[in-house]
Amino acid sequence: MRADPQAPALHQAVDSYLAHLAAERGLAANSVASYAEDLADLTGFLLKEGVAGWEQVESVHMVAFLARAAQNGLSPRTRARRLSAARGLVAWLLRRGELGADPLAGLVGPRLPGGLPYFLSRDEVERLLDAPDPLTDLGQRDRTILELMYAAGLRVSEVISLGVGDVQFQVGCLLVHGKGDKQRLVPVHETAIKVLTAYLEGPRSRLLKGKRREEVFLNNRGDSLSRMGLWKIIHKYLQKAGINGPVTPHTLRHTFATHLLEGGADLRSVQLMLGHSDIGTTQVYTHVTRQRLVQVHRRHHPRG
Repeated sequence: MRADPQAPALHQAVDSYLAHLAAERGLAANSVASYAEDLADLTGFLLKEGVAGWEQVESVHMVAFLARAAQNGLSPRTRARRLSAARGLVAWLLRRGELGADPLAGLVGPRLPGGLPYFLSRDEVERLLDAPDPLTDLGQRDRTILELMYAAGLRVSEVISLGVGDVQFQVGCLLVHGKGDKQRLVPVHETAIKVLTAYLEGPRSRLLKGKRREEVFLNNRGDSLSRMGLWKIIHKYLQKAGINGPVTPHTLRHTFATHLLEGGADLRSVQLMLGHSDIGTTQVYTHVTRQRLVQVHRRHHPRG
């Protein structure tokens, strides 16, 4: 996907960003097409407002864009996705030095309706996982925490209590100690195992400072992490990744379940991986994916 040299600078930047998502980030064609649609809607609006380049964009433009989207009947979640797509593009332009400041900093997205668990988009997950500094011990620890929470749908208490002996490297599983002292085996993907192995072999041994601890994740004094300490870690990287909304550490668990079901996983398997004793608790995620299917149908069907 090449940027057209005759196209406005706004479109050139979007085309380059989409090429980055496809080639360097390896996003699926459908995901790239979804970002393209969101950003095309935004760039069309900005051009009508007389904005020629992303360096001219201000938060007031995004406020007006979201207000127009609401007037046109777009749902709060769709508007939040439009804003998330814009944040991803702006963050990429900032990393490349093509923007001097973030025009969307401090902008609060639309409030989402209650009743359904809030979850992150795939782009937001990628930005969150990329936020920690891989060149520091704490950055590698934090990347491992985020990777495992998303890979295995772990609760905060399960992250804190995870022991080195609970990692079953040969089969790629974690022995998770859940609520009521119930244990479950949760498979994790190869990327998460590699990140975890690298952390255990290097940063964790240095964080121990000569102490003997069973917990996988330690603070900078070599002691086990607290719930508040873990929340501060997650909150720090949510801010760094430019992710707003009603996000808590539990949001990564919701995201894990939702993305599995969207990918075709069956409800019973997701129930077992989450450690829900009642499948009715897991069924809330089917409402999320059903709502998403309705939105996709309305967006893409010729008579939608």
